Amino acid sequence: MQVVNNIFDCSRCSTRCDGVSKGIYIFNNDVSFSERYENLIIDKINSYGKYQSNKCKKDGFPDIEIKDLQENLYRYLEVKVQQRTFMHISKYLPDSLLKPSETVALNASDLVRYFEIERRTGVTTVIVWVVLNRSCIVRENSFKLFFQTSKELEKIYNTQKKYRTFRRKSGEGDVVDGVHKGVTVNFHFSLNELKEWQW
Repeated sequence: MQVVNNIFDCSRCSTRCDGVSKGIYIFNNDVSFSERYENLIIDKINSYGKYQSNKCKKDGFPDIEIKDLQENLYRYLEVKVQQRTFMHISKYLPDSLLKPSETVALNASDLVRYFEIERRTGVTTVIVWVVLNRSCIVRENSFKLFFQTSKELEKIYNTQKKYRTFRRKSGEGDVVDGVHKGVTVNFHFSLNELKEWQW
C-alpha cells in the first residue's frame, strides 16, 4: 500500500515546512486544538448511521469509543494532530531512513499504553493522525487523515524502536499545575505505513 509518493525532496521544496522547534509547548492549547478534530471525526462517524461514537470517558483510554447499533463496543480511536514537520529527522534519527514529508509522531508512552489496552480489552484500537501544514501532502487550510491499528503499529514499534525514538528538550508550557504533561519522547512512523481515510 502506497500513501505518499516519496519523491519529495524537502531541500528543493519552494514551500518548505518550518524546521525550527517552537520551544513553547502550551499543553492546554494543544488539547483544545485536538478536540476540534475529535469532534469532527465523531460527527463524521455518526453521520454514516452504522455506528455511534462519543468521547471516551475512561482515564488513560483513547479519545473516542465507537459502538455498533446494538451498543456493543466496536473500536477505540486515538486522534493525533500533526501541525509541525520533523524537518531534522535525518540529522537526529539518521538510521530511521524517514523523510520529513512522510513522518508523523506519537508519544512513545501513549503508544505502548494503547498496545496494552487492546490486549487487555480485546477491542481494536486505531490511531488517527490529522496532518496539517504540509504543502506536498495537503492543500492550504485543509487536512488529511491517516490511520492504522495499534496491532500493526506495534509490529513496526518492536522492530524500529531504537531507530525512530527521539527525546526533545522540555520547553515552556510542558508543566501544568506542577505536573509534566508535555510530550518529550516520541516514536515516529511513515505515512507509507498508514492508510488514508477518504474523508
